[in-house]
Amino acid sequence: MIKSTLSYATQSHASYFPRAKIGELDLKPDITHTQTFTNFEKAAKNEAKDVLLQVCAALKEKSYNPVNQIVGYILSGDPTYITSHRNARSAISAMERDELLEELVTFYLKNNDV
Repeated sequence: MIKSTLSYATQSHASYFPRAKIGELDLKPDITHTQTFTNFEKAAKNEAKDVLLQVCAALKEKSYNPVNQIVGYILSGDPTYITSHRNARSAISAMERDELLEELVTFYLKNNDV
């Protein structure tokens, strides 16, 4: 029983420790390997930017004013301000409105030297 528990623990942690092998007791990580961490905040901003660009293109294709429609959506939360063309409504609804607003304000401030 103890042997199977040790084997299970070794197996479940093997992916975290590159040097660890099943059945061995040496679970020291390979310190020559550098792990990376994804900056989720930056990823979210890139996603917000991509969604805004996708929605803007879809609105323009349908001859809507993208500024008016996006402002209407952000203020009200009503997804009918956004066309369903090219999945724009689904894409923008998947984002939090405050993330979209943050992306817009950040872009404005950065491009106006504030």
